[in-house]
Amino acid sequence: MTKKRHLTLGLSDGAVLNMFEVMLIARKIDERLWQLFRIGKIPFVVSCQGQEAAQVGAAFALNREIDYILPYYRDLGVVLAFGMTARDIMLASFGKEEDPSSGGRQMPNHFGQKKNRIVTGSSPVTTQIPHAVGIALGGRLEGRDFVTFTTFGEGSSNQGDFHEGLNFAAVHKLPCIFMCENNKYAISVPIHKQLVCENVSDRAIAYGMTGVTVDGNDPLAVYAAVKEASDRGRRGEGPTLVETICYRLTPHSSNDDDLAYRSREEVENAKKLDPIHSFANYLQEVGLLTDEKIKDMEERITVKINEATEYAANVPFADPESALKYVYEE
Repeated sequence: MTKKRHLTLGLSDGAVLNMFEVMLIARKIDERLWQLFRIGKIPFVVSCQGQEAAQVGAAFALNREIDYILPYYRDLGVVLAFGMTARDIMLASFGKEEDPSSGGRQMPNHFGQKKNRIVTGSSPVTTQIPHAVGIALGGRLEGRDFVTFTTFGEGSSNQGDFHEGLNFAAVHKLPCIFMCENNKYAISVPIHKQLVCENVSDRAIAYGMTGVTVDGNDPLAVYAAVKEASDRGRRGEGPTLVETICYRLTPHSSNDDDLAYRSREEVENAKKLDPIHSFANYLQEVGLLTDEKIKDMEERITVKINEATEYAANVPFADPESALKYVYEE
C-alpha cells in the first residue's frame, strides 16, 4: 500500500476525503454551470476546472473560523471550502435577489459572503491584493490573530497592484498569503510572453519575502506550502508568495474560443494530469476510496446540485430599483 503522505502533514483520513469531496463538488457545479449556459439559462461562466486541487488544498491549510479570504473569479473550490454552498453559487449565477454575493447585482464568480469572511472582488484584476494587505493591517491594529489569503492568476502578477501590495505587506511584515494559480494563460497570452523569470515566485526576493513554487495538481503539496505560510504569518514573520502550477482545462470563460491560441492536443495532454483523477488515485492507493464510494459521493453531490439549480431557477429576481442600492449614500 502507498504511504499515507497526508498523515505526515497532520491531515487525518477523514480530512483528505473531505478535501476530495469539496474538489469534486467544485468540478460538478462547474460542469452544471456550463450546461446551464449552453441552454441559455445563465449568462456567463468562468471556470475552475483544473485548478481545484490548488484551491481546496490551500483552503484546508487555513483557519476557516477566523481567516479572511479574497478569492479571484476562478476560486470556486476556495469559497466552497470556506462555507459557500451549491445554492449560493447557483443564486449568483442566475443573478437572483437571494444571491449572497451581491443580491443579483454583480457578475457571477465575484464571490462575497460576510459571515464566512469572503471579501468580494471586482472585474478589474488584481485589486484584491491591496485589499488583502489592508485587511491584514487592520487586523494587526485591532490586535486580532488572523491571516489574509488572496489568489490571482499569473497575468495579475504583472499588474501594479501586485507589486505595490506585496511591497507594502513585506515592509510591514503583515500576515498575508499571496497565492498565484499559474494556469499558463492570461486569457490568450501564454506564460512565456508574460514574464522572463522562470517562476512567478522568483519575484518574492525583490520584496524580501519567502517565495515557493509547488505542483498545483497536488492538493497535499499546496496544503503544506500554505500551512507553512500561514504559520509564518501568525508568528509575525511576514507574508509569503506561493505559486501553484496548474492548467486551465476550459476556455478562459464562456465568451472565449481557446482554440484560437492553443491546440486541442495541448489541452488533451493536460487532462492526463487532471487533479480530480490523480487525487482520487492517491486515495484509492492508500485504501481510503473505492469506486463504490466515489459513485455514492457523486450521487449525493448530484442531488445537492439539482436541488440548488431548481431553487435558484425559481426564486425571484431583484427589483430593478435595487440596482441603485449601496451606490450613493442614503
